[in-house]
Amino acid sequence: MEKVPITRPGFNKLKKELDHLKRIAVPQNIRDIEEARAHGDISENAEYEAAKERQAFLQGKIQEIENKLATSTIIDPKDLTDERVVFGSTVKMEDIIKEEIIEYLLVGPFESDIEKNKISVTSPIGKALIGKEVGEEVSVKTPGGMRRFEIVDISIKPHD
Repeated sequence: MEKVPITRPGFNKLKKELDHLKRIAVPQNIRDIEEARAHGDISENAEYEAAKERQAFLQGKIQEIENKLATSTIIDPKDLTDERVVFGSTVKMEDIIKEEIIEYLLVGPFESDIEKNKISVTSPIGKALIGKEVGEEVSVKTPGGMRRFEIVDISIKPHD
């Protein structure tokens, strides 16, 4: 089984979500099923059907998170270097075409969030950045077209 890198905060977030599903969401769903059953004929009971669908969704989500946790390996940023771009690096770069500065945190695929500028090391930009140094240029084919960046700074920072 291939291990997937993850930060400690990302791992803890998954554990917290799993705990919430098991301790709160599933018991609530069980109560919803019991309540819907109490309304009588379940063959034509939309509430019952919706609760059963939710039950299947929750069980699937629990299995998905348990699998993510099982395949994750926690990488501690304090063990990393800022000489080259690696997992856990915060990379400041200039988009050469748009002439704007962008900063990305390279994380594992389970914790990427483009709205928070967290990109996966397995994304096209993440793959292109790995191993590069300050001053190097990177060209990346993205769904939005070809992009060119120059790496301005690499740092290892604690992150949420």
